[in-house]
Amino acid sequence: MNWIEVNGTALRYELSGDGPTTLVLIHEMGGTLDSWEQGLGALNNGRRVLRYDTRGAGLSEKINGAVTWNDMAGDLKALLDALNITGKVAVAGIAVGAAIAVHFAVRHPDRAAALVLHGPATGVSAERRQQTLERAAAVEAGGMRGVVETSLANSYPPIVRHNASVFREFRARWLANDPRSFAAINRMLAEEDISGELSKIACPTLVTAGRHDGLRPPSIIEPMAKQIPGAEFLELNTGHFASTQTPGTMSQAIHYFLHAKGL
Repeated sequence: MNWIEVNGTALRYELSGDGPTTLVLIHEMGGTLDSWEQGLGALNNGRRVLRYDTRGAGLSEKINGAVTWNDMAGDLKALLDALNITGKVAVAGIAVGAAIAVHFAVRHPDRAAALVLHGPATGVSAERRQQTLERAAAVEAGGMRGVVETSLANSYPPIVRHNASVFREFRARWLANDPRSFAAINRMLAEEDISGELSKIACPTLVTAGRHDGLRPPSIIEPMAKQIPGAEFLELNTGHFASTQTPGTMSQAIHYFLHAKGL
């Protein structure tokens, strides 16, 4: 693993594989670059793969105060520049990671070759805004343990807990999140909805949704996909944390889509 200071923050990253194209993988809120570990082999065969802990997550620098989508997308661009990865890259993301990919592609269309978006979390509805802000406050006051059961009941339900040891490890890693950073990202979701950017995406896009995702189900995600010009939609037999719950399913969806696009 490596660390680098870019765009006013320190990020942990890993660059692996080899090939003429580059794929960036962005994990979900509460995840780390390790969220992609099990499916990595299928993705870095014939291409370079860049993973990183987003600002506030994993072993990257924690968030002190507020964070914005511009910060998150700016981190990715600065990381690519610092690593001398020029030209266009494919970007795949889970939930908030998918939304970072959206904002990056809209702000920097000359750098986005294609997107794969699983359950993109581009904001929260007006009805859920207060609940999201209350969740942020609860995490700050009582830590991650106070919300873990209710959170994972929707995002990691028993039907996708195929491997007990994988779930136990995921739960422990999720509990290790920095509460202030986690709260800041929740507030970003509540206060800055970027759903309007979907119609501005100008690169080939695959949108996927998990059949067992209690947070971002297909009924929410498929209409979002229809807002993206020319986007493909695919319902997967998985949940919210697809790269961990069904790594083979998620990595296959990414690989075949990108392969068809010459990436």
